[in-house]
Amino acid sequence: MSLIVIGTMAFDAIETPFGKSNKIVGGAATYIAWSASNFTRPIKQISVVGGDFPVEEMKMLEARGVNMEGVQVKKDQRSFFWSGKYHLDMNSRDTLDTQLNVLADFQPVVPDSYQDCEFLMLGNLNPHIQLSVIKQLKNRPKLVAMDTMNFWMESAMDDLEKVLTKIDVLLINDSEARQLSGQFSLVKAAKAILRMGPKYLVIKKGEHGALLFYENQVFFAPALPLEDVFDPTGAGDTFAGGFMGHIARTKDLSFDNMKRGIIVGSAMASFCVEKFGTTRLKEITADDIAGRMKQFKDLVSFDVEFV
Repeated sequence: MSLIVIGTMAFDAIETPFGKSNKIVGGAATYIAWSASNFTRPIKQISVVGGDFPVEEMKMLEARGVNMEGVQVKKDQRSFFWSGKYHLDMNSRDTLDTQLNVLADFQPVVPDSYQDCEFLMLGNLNPHIQLSVIKQLKNRPKLVAMDTMNFWMESAMDDLEKVLTKIDVLLINDSEARQLSGQFSLVKAAKAILRMGPKYLVIKKGEHGALLFYENQVFFAPALPLEDVFDPTGAGDTFAGGFMGHIARTKDLSFDNMKRGIIVGSAMASFCVEKFGTTRLKEITADDIAGRMKQFKDLVSFDVEFV
């Protein structure tokens, strides 16, 4: 069985306090696939690109076990493009340019060969598109996870609320959790969001780690302190890919395994930020991942006595 990933495959142009990239390959589905393919294969991709999207990038993903049958190629159009500039704290950014291009009229089609998938990752897209993919699946996956953002809360809340009733895991950042729930306290926000439909809620806090909420249980995973952070773009998607890749590999939907998934996701995100775009994700090995996981274990392991 396998994992379906839907999201953007696109171009980014990024400026941070530590450097500036030219036009490079990005997009939520791209980061998710590179990350998840370290743990489970095949990845069954659903996206849309223009004729300008590099064929070699598609081939590299295929070599990683990513099935491209669900990726539409519109040769006479251009791929989605985003440009942004990060502030010194690397947690906030300004969007300089957004060009929807092929994404403007994207209508996803789920191939017949994807119908046996057990796991579904809905990358950040218009919730109407996310809902369309769910409806096209003949059998409900064992686990459906979803990412979204403030923009859809402001412009497509009705559709977003519909999708929330059909998923198991929601992954959002702390500001998005507060906006979606109307609560400042993340604990209160989590309770409000879980009442909207998801069984699990993951709140990403960037360099401050991530929180996992399930019923009345809470788990916190730290972020690995890094000496150099060059580019946070795609870190959240890489986190989602690591998380879902681990769940798909283990097929264990327990809270304890979700906690392990959060650590795996955090480890993968820590690689992503070390270089621009997907560069670092293309370099890492299984040994690199094992070493990074040990660093996370050592980070939170301690003995204490209470007298």
